[in-house]
Amino acid sequence: MIQIETFPFEKEKFDQLKGYHYGLNWPVVYIQENGKEMYIGQTTDVYSRSKQHYENPARARLTKIHILTDEEFNLSSAFDFESLLIQYVSAEDGFKLQNRNGGLINHNYYDKEKYTAKLETVWPKLQEIGLVKQEIADIKNSEFFKYSPYKALTEDQLLVAKKIEKSIRKGNTAAHVINGGPGTGKSILALYLLKHMKEEEDTKHLKIALVVPMSGLRNTLQRVLKRVPGMGADLVIGPSDVVKKEYDVLIVDETHRLRRRVNLANFGSYDSTNKKLGLSKDATQLDWIIASSKQQIFFYDSRQTVVPGDVRPGDFRKLGAVQYELTSQMRIQGGEDYLQFVDDLLDLKLEGSFQSAKYDFKMYEDIGEMVRDIKIRDSEHKLARVVAGYAWSWNTKGGKEGHDIEIGDLKLVWNSTNIDWVNSKNAINEVGCIHTVQGYDLNYAGVIIGPELSYDENSGTLVVDEKKYKDINGKRSITDPDELKRYVINIYKTLLTRGIKGTYVYVVDEKLRKHFNDLVSDTSKDTEILYTAPVLSPITIDMIRVPLVGSAPCGNPLVGEQNIEEYILVEKSKIKPGFEYFILRAEGDSMNLRDINDGDLVLCRLQEKAETGDRVVALLGGENVTIKEYGPRVDGVRLLIPKSTNKKHMPITPDEGDSVQGVVQEVIKSENE
Repeated sequence: MIQIETFPFEKEKFDQLKGYHYGLNWPVVYIQENGKEMYIGQTTDVYSRSKQHYENPARARLTKIHILTDEEFNLSSAFDFESLLIQYVSAEDGFKLQNRNGGLINHNYYDKEKYTAKLETVWPKLQEIGLVKQEIADIKNSEFFKYSPYKALTEDQLLVAKKIEKSIRKGNTAAHVINGGPGTGKSILALYLLKHMKEEEDTKHLKIALVVPMSGLRNTLQRVLKRVPGMGADLVIGPSDVVKKEYDVLIVDETHRLRRRVNLANFGSYDSTNKKLGLSKDATQLDWIIASSKQQIFFYDSRQTVVPGDVRPGDFRKLGAVQYELTSQMRIQGGEDYLQFVDDLLDLKLEGSFQSAKYDFKMYEDIGEMVRDIKIRDSEHKLARVVAGYAWSWNTKGGKEGHDIEIGDLKLVWNSTNIDWVNSKNAINEVGCIHTVQGYDLNYAGVIIGPELSYDENSGTLVVDEKKYKDINGKRSITDPDELKRYVINIYKTLLTRGIKGTYVYVVDEKLRKHFNDLVSDTSKDTEILYTAPVLSPITIDMIRVPLVGSAPCGNPLVGEQNIEEYILVEKSKIKPGFEYFILRAEGDSMNLRDINDGDLVLCRLQEKAETGDRVVALLGGENVTIKEYGPRVDGVRLLIPKSTNKKHMPITPDEGDSVQGVVQEVIKSENE
């Protein structure tokens, strides 16, 4: 259990730290503050570290030091806990944070989940002493947290950052293209680089800006950087702003949305910018970036090019840029398997449904049911939104009365604003289009695949009906039907990868809906296929022994077996580094709506932390083990909720001492099979 001890941060009183039990030779995390400013750090010698800090004029202004200690802390866990605190505290607006963002790395170590879970237990204590105000769940949903330049980097992000910064320090005239799919942290790395280079002694003199083509996302990032010490909203600009000065480095996020001279709202302004830069009439916004800077950093995803006015992939190939790849999945809890699933579904190559204990994917026959479920998810998690392809006219534009989308008896309206729609007041009652959600994260996305996309049973292919596609600028100038089809499919690939926790789908066209359902349905009525990327031969699959430790009742809790009954072989690919695993045998029917049935063998990760909606293994009364859904926090308590067709099962209110022991990763098989 983490303890917090507070001491005066005064030179003549440092002996108090020396005499403190954890003041010497023990990993601790500490928070220094004066009510206005704060610094967060970690050390194995807080006494000596405090004396060093006192020599720094900025640190010397701080008057208190709060030491967070735990008998279980080690170097890795203390470092990780420091990183987590910086990320969450920086998302609040209470203190001016003195920390820089260098060195925040997202790495694995033994029992990581156990230590990160401690943040949730210590957070109320930090609230009690006035260091933080908001709940963790609210911070996670805030725009500052999602786009914070204090985010910890993955190993591949850090490697890319180091290579690019080395090139910039050398002053090389070069373009860098960082390729990455949805959820690989392109925006996070862009913001990290911007802040880091503005802080480092050998780069802070450079003229640097972050270019964001979409006005909605640009406004969001301007609000974020306005709150970051040493930064400012003026560091985030639009493509046409690059002509205002000569830059050393331009970082471009959502590069795939840079425009060319096609289907513009204002050709005169576009031509004027080309003239100022001495470029030809047909130059692109990509050319503007190159002409206005010595070095360029482009964050790019070719699969998110959605209109003919977007710069073409071939234009990037002509740059001869240094290429990088981001592969680690940071956003979508379904991981790479879900991204592959979306690609294969829209390529009509799917051979099974997508099932994951970490990701909620559903296809609906009733649009009203999907909209209701999205509203329920929004009440539980916030940031659940309905989005759709541009297959209906925008009749309510400008605040006009009426509706835009009519499917059966259901009438819906398009987004009432283009600026930060996902966070707008009435967003839960509206439908967002591609231009309002691209670049944003949602917890849950309810995707309506419109009637412009259908299925030809004779040719076995997807077909786009140009007349039903209502985005005028999305189809004007296109003469090749295959080109329009690529843009429409890219739109749906983008929409289907917005959800962090889950994606719900309704397909308007009956033939396409039936075909998608056929693709994701197994030939068996009783079981469903776990969809993964290409499957290896069993001969080549590495297996790991995982202990079967007894039964977990999914009805009335019974005594859990503590002794290992046997070992079960599990594919090594299912075992995530840094976690300890165990297997339970499910009993009863109280979780059959969450795909856990009587006799199933359930693969679980040993951890104390869980998210709302997770299937958790809970220890009740010190001896009874049960699997239930982790409910939302109500009056400070998390209910354990059954999900069953059997109405006799009731929610369980945990008593003091009851605890989460693990999280269900997946059902690996049933012993009745």
